[in-house]
Amino acid sequence: MKLWDKGISIDKQIENFTVGNDRELDMHLAKYDILASKAHAKMLGKAGILKDEEVEAILSELEILKEQFENGEFQIESDFEDVHSKIEFELTKKLGDAGKKIHTARSRNDQVLVAQQLYFKENLKEISEKTKELIEVLLGLAEKHKEKLLPGYTHLQVAMPSSFGLWFSAYAELLIDDLYLLEAGLRIVDQNPLGSAAGYGSSFPIDREFTTEIMGFATQKFNVVAAQMSRGKCERTVTSNIASLANTLSRFAMDICLYMSQNFDFITFPDELTTGSSIMPHKKNPDVFELIRGKCNKLQAIANEMILITNNLPSGYHRDFQLIKENSIYSVENMKEILDIFTHSIAQIKVKEIDLKDEKYKYLFTVDSINELVINGKSFRDAYKVIGEQVQTGNYEASEGMKHTHTGSKDNLALNSIRAKLQQL
Repeated sequence: MKLWDKGISIDKQIENFTVGNDRELDMHLAKYDILASKAHAKMLGKAGILKDEEVEAILSELEILKEQFENGEFQIESDFEDVHSKIEFELTKKLGDAGKKIHTARSRNDQVLVAQQLYFKENLKEISEKTKELIEVLLGLAEKHKEKLLPGYTHLQVAMPSSFGLWFSAYAELLIDDLYLLEAGLRIVDQNPLGSAAGYGSSFPIDREFTTEIMGFATQKFNVVAAQMSRGKCERTVTSNIASLANTLSRFAMDICLYMSQNFDFITFPDELTTGSSIMPHKKNPDVFELIRGKCNKLQAIANEMILITNNLPSGYHRDFQLIKENSIYSVENMKEILDIFTHSIAQIKVKEIDLKDEKYKYLFTVDSINELVINGKSFRDAYKVIGEQVQTGNYEASEGMKHTHTGSKDNLALNSIRAKLQQL
């Protein structure tokens, strides 16, 4: 069944190419299309387009479909183009003419839009909650390991003293920036497009304020052309915001892979979280974090792909938009999985004791040594020359380093201030 069927046979090869994998993807959207169809039916009844008994019958059948979905019994068979045609078929099969009326005053365009935006809205909230859980774990690890020194690097060269507390809380605060973007993305998708139909509204006396309220949208996309043009913009926004989160997690995963290597040897994980080699019995590979890194980089590539597919499309609907449905759903579903496994794994990290007397850390405290001379009266430039000469001649003797007292430094992590940021969200 096709919602646009006019009784003309379509070339099978063309049909297969244009339908693509919508049936599989639409299983993610089914419950939201049912929810939107309920709202639409109630609105049609309120507007006098459907009779009260027709509204009740439609709502009853939609509730059955919702229960089937929740029980894993709902399927979109190959006879159907997408979830929208499947649901309308089931209503028509059970209710006859009343089922045929459900599509009154809407188009598949605004059907897709509203289902997708309800999906994005719910899942952006879920991704935000999962991100908050990871942040809380990281702040707990920062508190636990705040006294443990960690060599800081620039250009992958030993640079200055850091700490595990500083490392964990750095990523916690960066993830809060990603939450800001997710919150902005939520505001963009939290606008009801239903009622825009094919992008130019309807001559029926529909009540868009009513559907906005009962579906729980914060507001509506008032201009019907703007509502239609939000197709593409919403997906770009969601995948871009997820890409920012992916960037943070990818960098963190890279740190973990480096720090687990024998050359650094700063951290490890329980054996059950790592994998081995088929020929090297000593191997303990960080496969989870390598896959996180790769998956996160793929999510960042998707955000760029979305721009390229949509950036020069004129106003109105175009079939190109079908191609971005898969990418946006892939981004959402994969990010949820990544956050779950990251939080599960990082919570079990084992921080090692680092021997700062090792020769490679000999110059870790040169900046502290310079600063100590400055505090004792030398100008910074003269102090820099003194320590620089000691390094060049091999006479530098490292002190134990100075306390870093300012806000956000290794000895003053400002964890409560970072938590306050999180609580404000």
